[in-house]
Amino acid sequence: MKLTNLLSTQKSLILDRWLNQILANYPPQTAQFFKREKDRFDNPVGYRIIQGITELYQGLVSGADRDQLLDSLDEVVRIWAVQDFTPSQALAFVFLLKKIIREELAQELQDLELAEECLELESRIDGLALLGFDVYMKRREKLYEIRVDEVKKRIGGLLRSKGIDLANL
Repeated sequence: MKLTNLLSTQKSLILDRWLNQILANYPPQTAQFFKREKDRFDNPVGYRIIQGITELYQGLVSGADRDQLLDSLDEVVRIWAVQDFTPSQALAFVFLLKKIIREELAQELQDLELAEECLELESRIDGLALLGFDVYMKRREKLYEIRVDEVKKRIGGLLRSKGIDLANL
C-alpha cells in the first residue's frame, strides 16, 4: 500500500517523463505539437496518447481490472497500429514505465516491503504488455480487413466498368 501512495504523489512527474520518452519516437516538432496542443480535435493523436497513458497509470496504481486496462491500452496502441509501427515499437512504451518508476523511486525502493510491492506492479505491467500485443494484433487485423474490402470494391468497379458480370465468376 505504501507504493500506491508514492505512485500517487509522483503521478505528474512519472507521467511527464513517460510522455516525453514516448514522444521521443517522433520528430521534435511533432512531439512538441503533441505536448503543447491540448485540444482533442486539433490534436487527436496527442490527446489520445496523453489520455491513454494517464488512464493506464491510474488503472495500474489502483489495481483496475483487465477490461478497464484494455480500453485504455487500446486508446494508445491503436494509434501505432495504424501508423505501421512494429509490435515491438508499439508496445515499448509499456516497458518504459517500469524503468521510469524504478528511477524515480530508487531511494524508496531500498525498503524491502516497497521493493516487493514494486515487483508486483512490474508483473502487472508485464501483463499489460502481453495484453497490448493482443490489442495491437486485433487493430492490425481490422486494418487489413478494411484494405482488402477496399481492393475488392475497386476490382469489382473495374470489372463492372468493363462489362464483366461478377455473378458469373
